Amino acid sequence: MGLISELKLAVPWGHIAAKAWGSLQGPPVLCLHGWLDNANSFDRLIPLLPQDFYYVAMDFGGHGLSSHYSSGVPYYHQTLVSEIRRVVAALKWNRFSILGHSFGGIVGGMFSCIFPEMVNKLILLDSPLLLLESNEVENLLTYKRRTIEHMLQVEASQEPSRVYSLKQLLQRLLKSNSHLNEECGELLLQRGTTKVAAGLVLNRDQRLSRPENSIDLVSRELYAHSIRKLQAHVLFIKAVHGYFDVRRENYSDKESLSFMIHTLKSTLKEQFQFVEIPGNHYVHMSEPQHVASIISSFLQHKHMLTAYL
Repeated sequence: MGLISELKLAVPWGHIAAKAWGSLQGPPVLCLHGWLDNANSFDRLIPLLPQDFYYVAMDFGGHGLSSHYSSGVPYYHQTLVSEIRRVVAALKWNRFSILGHSFGGIVGGMFSCIFPEMVNKLILLDSPLLLLESNEVENLLTYKRRTIEHMLQVEASQEPSRVYSLKQLLQRLLKSNSHLNEECGELLLQRGTTKVAAGLVLNRDQRLSRPENSIDLVSRELYAHSIRKLQAHVLFIKAVHGYFDVRRENYSDKESLSFMIHTLKSTLKEQFQFVEIPGNHYVHMSEPQHVASIISSFLQHKHMLTAYL
């Protein structure tokens, strides 16, 4: 399945870039990439999925080929959720499915709880639906303070974009992300860099260095309440060697994961499906065949919609 087109969707601060595959007449699927990645994240998976769907992979603001937010405007979780609302309004979609990897799944999951009537199916690729706080309510104000201070620091430094060679960038990327292999790293850099006379510059916004600055931590009560709002059928694919940590103190990976799965199962019942597959956090890029058949059968399954009508 070849790429149909590159899209450029107008937003108040510029544009959101996206790429589309499949059949324009088919059921729409919005694909959301992980933190600091871009729409190329889905280049190797989408060709293996059913061709009678219409897939649009967007670059979040400040990522890939999308415009950066205006100076002084932070990349907050809710702003990223509202980006999805803007994109689907521009595409004239009323009901669609979401395929989100990692951070893309967190944002897509939150969208699905806030706009439940719009999301038909939600596929989470090695991604918690919402990041949980584990006994860390006392740290919440510290996180909020750190977020504001970090943004002010980056703005004050105003460092010019550094120029790198492809080899340097690839080394940097692979060093900071042990789950990426060279081939997948190069694929992300194709869309994540711009050629200048002396080499390559990174496209992404410098304010995006810390994922924890853009994530809303939620209590277990709010998490459970949010899940009850979902109307979507949910498929959660966990990579055996994936990861969930977003570099916070007191974060109990295993315990949060089991709480999340238990809450989804007990609330959504037969609307929830959990699958564990071999591979690491970027399995959808490095070994897409491991996830393609699971996603394909989930998308093609005619789930009953009577409850939502």
